[in-house]
Amino acid sequence: MGSASSVYRVIYLDVDGRIQKVVFSRFCSPCDIKELFCTALGLPRNTNISLLDVNGAMVSIDPTMPRNSERSPYRVVPLTGGPLADKEELFQNVLSQVAEQFSRAFKINELKTEVTNRLAMLEKRVELEGLKVVEIEKCRNDIKKLREEMASRNNSSFLDDNKKLMPRRDVPSYTKCVCPSACLCPSACLCHLSQEVVETLKKPIFNVWQCEHHEMLSCLEHMYHDLGLVKDFNINPITLKRWLLCIHDNYRNNPFHNFRHCFCVTQMMYSMIYLCSLQEKFTQVDILILMTAAVCHDLDHPGYNNTYQINARTELAVRYNDISPLENHHCAVAFQIFSQPECNIFSNFDPEAFKQIRQGTITLILATDMARHGEILDSFRQKVDSFDFTNEEHVTCLKMVLIKCCDISNEVRPMEVAEPWVDCLLEEYFMQSDREKLEGLPVAPFMDREKVTKPTAQIGFIKFVLIPMFETVMKLFPQIEEVMVQPLRESRDRYEELKQIDDAMNEVQKKKNENLTVGGKKK
Repeated sequence: MGSASSVYRVIYLDVDGRIQKVVFSRFCSPCDIKELFCTALGLPRNTNISLLDVNGAMVSIDPTMPRNSERSPYRVVPLTGGPLADKEELFQNVLSQVAEQFSRAFKINELKTEVTNRLAMLEKRVELEGLKVVEIEKCRNDIKKLREEMASRNNSSFLDDNKKLMPRRDVPSYTKCVCPSACLCPSACLCHLSQEVVETLKKPIFNVWQCEHHEMLSCLEHMYHDLGLVKDFNINPITLKRWLLCIHDNYRNNPFHNFRHCFCVTQMMYSMIYLCSLQEKFTQVDILILMTAAVCHDLDHPGYNNTYQINARTELAVRYNDISPLENHHCAVAFQIFSQPECNIFSNFDPEAFKQIRQGTITLILATDMARHGEILDSFRQKVDSFDFTNEEHVTCLKMVLIKCCDISNEVRPMEVAEPWVDCLLEEYFMQSDREKLEGLPVAPFMDREKVTKPTAQIGFIKFVLIPMFETVMKLFPQIEEVMVQPLRESRDRYEELKQIDDAMNEVQKKKNENLTVGGKKK
């Protein structure tokens, strides 16, 4: 093997009367050596230089250049001017401009998002009650500056390119009258709900069909304030408004799985929190998780269930490997919304606390997949007789059952509130079964318009799903029997009577048809 001295070369340079020793590998390229010399002299690395020996003769800059000593150092002379230097300078300028253009291009989306969000916030900040005149004037000036900045960048057109997930207004104007049955409070706003409305909102009898969307938003906002969540977790009230509006915008206009269903589920959860005195048994973090999971549990539902997603091999089914594709999607959309600072009601949580909230919310939303119904209910049954509110596993299981109860709780409500939901659900079922027939996919009998009726759709569901689950919860909270379990039993009895009537009418019609057939043959 050769010595180290045979691999490296040592050259001595005269740097303003000072001797500079330069060591480089004989495998270096001439360009590398040239840049090394420029660095030694404190020159830009791309400077054109010439190397002269003690006699003024030019020396080639390459790994084979003649050795020298401290007594005969080479002198580096920068070359300026000339066509070559001018061309290189021009080339460097062009490169710099191209780099700048690329930088702008890659940051444009970030700029769009930032400016759009800031403009939306500033434009609506002037509408907030209680802003001082000085603050309003400052907001207007900020808006003016932003508009000028956008005009100078010639990118104003992107304001029309809002994505659905982005909040379109800073503070929604939805604080109007909230009337669950009749017009109880014609002049009420969020801060002055009538006592009757406030109390009715805590009960399963609340009539959601009497509420417009802005009124449901106001009710949801009231719930978060009333439960102490805004105060206890230092949630910005304006962020809460923006989050709720963004939630509203990300529910589709399906017959059943829509924003009104979201509100129903959340209002029922709110009712159970009061009815079962859950704030005395759960932490406030648990209450926050229960409410937030209820709000988010069906975000961006496409109106076609998991069975369709899997059989049709949709993008969602492929993405989530056929495992609760819809519920996983609802979770993903929920936390995409939370990822926006304008809608992040958890912004004041430390990372560990946010992780707990995120995991808890995801666990509850995934529990709403009816494919897991038997598994979750069996687990709860094993715990209910010796339930321990200090046991985290027990509490998590109870929360999963609670959101399941709320998700399918329409039959707990009065008949005039519950029955329209059956029509909505059947309409959505029929839309799916019609599509499945067109696409040659399997059709579930309970979704086929040619095979199902209201009574047949409801009797089995109430008898074998709803009543067993609510009666199991009743073991832990006996107080729900009168206001929740008994209405379910009455609903079951009513649909069984309707089925008997339908069966009798069908029998009469069948006999008429048989008589007509026999009469036709005699003729």
